[in-house]
Amino acid sequence: MFSHDTVERNATLLLLLAFGVVTIGGLVEIAPLFYLQNTIEKVEGMRPYSPLELAGRNIYVREGCYTCHSQMIRPFRDEVERYGHYSLAAESMYDHPFQWGSKRTGPDLARVGGRYSDEWQRNHLADPRSVVPESVMPSYPFLYNKSAENPAIADHLKTLAVLGVPYSQEQIDNAATDLVAQAKPDDANAAAVATRYPKAQVRDFDGNPETVSEMDALIAYLQMLGTLVDFKAYDAQANLR
Repeated sequence: MFSHDTVERNATLLLLLAFGVVTIGGLVEIAPLFYLQNTIEKVEGMRPYSPLELAGRNIYVREGCYTCHSQMIRPFRDEVERYGHYSLAAESMYDHPFQWGSKRTGPDLARVGGRYSDEWQRNHLADPRSVVPESVMPSYPFLYNKSAENPAIADHLKTLAVLGVPYSQEQIDNAATDLVAQAKPDDANAAAVATRYPKAQVRDFDGNPETVSEMDALIAYLQMLGTLVDFKAYDAQANLR
């Protein structure tokens, strides 16, 4: 249609042709993602965040924790040996926005759940250098004094449901009470939280059973990261494929 010499000498034509190539290539790569059902592999164990975990995740994003800590373990030997099993796309399927990234001032947190005790997490958040002397992380002692109770958490679940997160109407209706009950194991609704959210950890996270603080919420979120998927079972199934 056009000679190579013509295209090289006509900047406008070169720009139009380049735009056409990029557009066609982009459509070929991106368009299938809107209708393919298997873009993200389904992994047993994944569930939406409980209201308390979701509140903790909101605090994590609000305080900018993602700027120093990724939640993305790459499939390389050094990464896997240090942090654990490489990250699966399914682990972030309910994240809006997801926490993958390449910036690490501190360690990756994709598998931090259960790695440290609640007491260690409290000390680390309130005064990082009390447990990691070389840490440059800011201190967050004010989380103890800010309540995590929020009736609007139900609206957040409802919005996420619109975006495709499979929250049931029962989970939405009980969101505010479930948020409180997860941090108070003696609460009448505590057992229901564990039923509605399998593997949800129900306990007092901040050391003060009288209140449900932002410290409760953030630690609840951190303690569930990487704990939902049974990676031994996942790897065994993967080897059979």
